[in-house]
Amino acid sequence: MDIHNSTELLPINPVNLKILKSRYLFFLPALLLLSIQAFSQKKTPLPPEFSIKKSETEAHMRFLAADELLGRRTGEQGNLVAARYIAEQFRKLGVLPVPGNTTSGTSTYYQNVPFEKMGSNGSGEIVAGDEHLKSGEDWILMNGEATDITAPLVYAGFGLENAAKGWDDYKGLDVKGKIVLLQSGTPDVQTPSEIIASSTEKRKLAAEKGAVAIIELFNAPMPWNMVNRYFAGERIALADAKDGSRKSIPHAWVNGKEAKITRALRAVQSVTFKTSGRKSQLVNSYNVAGFIQGTDPTLKSEYILLSAHYDHVGVGKQGGQAFTPEDSIFNGARDNAFGTVALLTAAEALSKNPPKRSVLIVALTAEEVGLLGSRYYAAHPLLPMNKCILNLNSDGAGYNDTTIVSVIGLDRTGVKTEIETASKAFGLGVFADPSPEQGLFDRSDNVSFAKEGIPAPTFTPGFKEFNGDIMKNYHQVSDNPETVDFNYLLKFCQAFTYTARLIADRKIAPQWIAGDKYEAAAKKLYGK
Repeated sequence: MDIHNSTELLPINPVNLKILKSRYLFFLPALLLLSIQAFSQKKTPLPPEFSIKKSETEAHMRFLAADELLGRRTGEQGNLVAARYIAEQFRKLGVLPVPGNTTSGTSTYYQNVPFEKMGSNGSGEIVAGDEHLKSGEDWILMNGEATDITAPLVYAGFGLENAAKGWDDYKGLDVKGKIVLLQSGTPDVQTPSEIIASSTEKRKLAAEKGAVAIIELFNAPMPWNMVNRYFAGERIALADAKDGSRKSIPHAWVNGKEAKITRALRAVQSVTFKTSGRKSQLVNSYNVAGFIQGTDPTLKSEYILLSAHYDHVGVGKQGGQAFTPEDSIFNGARDNAFGTVALLTAAEALSKNPPKRSVLIVALTAEEVGLLGSRYYAAHPLLPMNKCILNLNSDGAGYNDTTIVSVIGLDRTGVKTEIETASKAFGLGVFADPSPEQGLFDRSDNVSFAKEGIPAPTFTPGFKEFNGDIMKNYHQVSDNPETVDFNYLLKFCQAFTYTARLIADRKIAPQWIAGDKYEAAAKKLYGK
C-alpha cells in the first residue's frame, strides 16, 4: 500500500502518528507556496512608473541637453533633432500619433508650426516733436520692412477686438494711412510673453484696418535693458500668413517706462518713423504629439493633456547671457529638458498600463520666444479642447530643494489631492506657488490652455523663491546635464507620471476654484 496516496483512516497509535507527521511535512512546502501565490494574486501590482530606472531618465537628459543639440533653438537644427528624438521615443514606446494628424495621408507625430525668423534690429529713429528716439536704445523694431514715413498718430488703447471680453479698441477710429499708438499686452495680462504673443494679432488687426505702422508702449514688469538684450537680436515670431506673401507693417516696441518718451508720443499729432527694417524668412518647427487611448468605455472619450516645452535659447549671443569661446552653448538642462524627460517617462509608463481616460502628450516648441508653440496648438488643437479635463504642464527655471516639487496653480485647479498623493509616493513634498510676485502661472505654456478654460497647473522642480541658487544656472551656459541631480530627476518624473495617472482615473473631472479668473472661460468651453 502507498501510504501517501491512501484514503484509509489510520488508527491512532505511535506508529501511525509518525506516518501522519511525515505526510504533513511532505505537503507543508506545497501548502506554503499555494498560500503565497494566493496572497500575491490579491495584492494590486504597482503601476509601471514605480519601476522606471534612473538610467532611463538620465539617458534622456544627457541627450536632450547635450552640446550636439546646440541649445535647441526654435527653427534650428538642434531643435529639429530634439523633435525627432521625442517622436522616435514615442514610436519605440508604442505611443501612437494623434488620430487624424496626418501629412500627405500618412500619420505623423509632428504638428508643423510656421515661423517668421527675423534678423537683428536695424537702424532708425522715431521723431515725436522735439524728441528723437533712437533704434536700439529707446525702441526696437519687432517686425517690418524698411520705411520712412511721416503720418498722423492715433491712440487705440490695446489695439484689440474681442466681443466676448468686451474689447473694441478701434470703435469710432479711422486709422487708414495712420500710425497707431498702443499699450503693450492685453487688459488681462502684462507679462513679457503675453506682449509677444499678442503682437502678431495686434499687427494683423491694425494692417487690416489700413494702418501704416504700430508703436507699442512696452510696460511689462521687465527692465528695458533686458528687453533690449533679448529682443533686439535675431528673433522668431509666428508667421502672419501661411504663404508669407503679405508684407507686414512696421511694429516698434518703445520704452514705455520712460516718462518723457510717453509724454512726447501722447502730445503730438504726427510722428516720423524711419527704419532700415528687419530681414525675415519663413522657417518651421514642430510640436510633437502622441496619443494613448484610455481603457474605460465611457471615460476614454475624455483626455488629460501632458505638456512641456523642449526648445531652449541656442548658442552665443542668441542666449542673451555671458558666454566664453570655451563654452557658448546654452544647454537648457533645467529649462526644459527636465520637463521633457518627465513627458517621456509618462509616455513609457502610461503606454504600458493606460489609465481610464485617454492621454495626449505634447512636447511644445517655441516657449522661449513667447509661448508660441502652445499658443499655436491652442488655436489649432489636434483633439477637441472641450474633451480635455486638465493640462498638466511641466516647466522650470531650476531647483534648490530636492525634497519637494513646486506646483504653480496647486490650489486653483482642483487636483491638489492627486498631486500630493503622487508626490508622497516617491518621498516628495509639495510646495504651492513659489515666488507669487513673479506671476509664474501666466509665464509658461499652461496659460495658453488656461485661457481656453482648461485647468492647467505647472509641475515644477523644487524651489520656494527665486534666489542665487536658482539663477546660478537659469539660462546660463552652465545649465548642462553634469550639474543635474539624477536621483531627483527620477523621482520628479515618477511623481509627474503618477499624478497624471491619478487624475486620468478620477471619476469626476477637476474644475477651477470658484471665482478664478479663468473660470468663465471654462464655463464657455465645457458648457457648464
